[in-house]
Amino acid sequence: MNPDNLKFDERGLIPAVVQDADSGRVLMLGYMNRESLGKTMDSGQCWFFSRSRGRLWLKGETSGHYLNVVSVDADCDGDALLVRAHPQGPTCHTGEQSCFFDPLLAGPEPFTLHALYTLIQGRKRDKKEGSYTTYLFDKGLDKILKKVGEESTEVIVAGKGGDRAETIYEIADLCYHVLVLMAQMDIPVEEVMRELAGRHVVDKKTKQETVRAQESGQ
Repeated sequence: MNPDNLKFDERGLIPAVVQDADSGRVLMLGYMNRESLGKTMDSGQCWFFSRSRGRLWLKGETSGHYLNVVSVDADCDGDALLVRAHPQGPTCHTGEQSCFFDPLLAGPEPFTLHALYTLIQGRKRDKKEGSYTTYLFDKGLDKILKKVGEESTEVIVAGKGGDRAETIYEIADLCYHVLVLMAQMDIPVEEVMRELAGRHVVDKKTKQETVRAQESGQ
């Protein structure tokens, strides 16, 4: 959508929901006017218009917790924005990762790899007696690597045997132990996702160049 076609309200503002580009978690809701939207798109960092202070502000200008923009999308009516960004530190002024942490109607937390990784990190930081994850951290890197190797072999055996359910079970075991390895080495899920995303971009570019070369040779 052309930014000129966006529907700003009578105050010249449009709501902008900011979402973590990696985890998908909603981080905050802010308001933009045309100038702050332009600065956001030009600078690659989130700018907003403060309704209380009546001025533009750069998210992170005092805390250093900037929001590095990945994409900006308009909704179907053109009266709201979705900003996908990589946060540099907590987004909320309270120190929480997201401004949305106070439930009015509590439901089950959605299960994600990010949530599991956070739980595993907690076991590394606050050792829980009787926890298998704590046991792995206590044994150290060599034990964790051994388990990753064992689970990899079990995935291969299950896949070779053609047992779909068993293969799923073993893949889950492998994923868990890889996440433990990542926590042991302080490798966040986001870094792995960015590596995969980078490969996807390179692969897509390579394919496009190959197609153009083939077309030019015809």
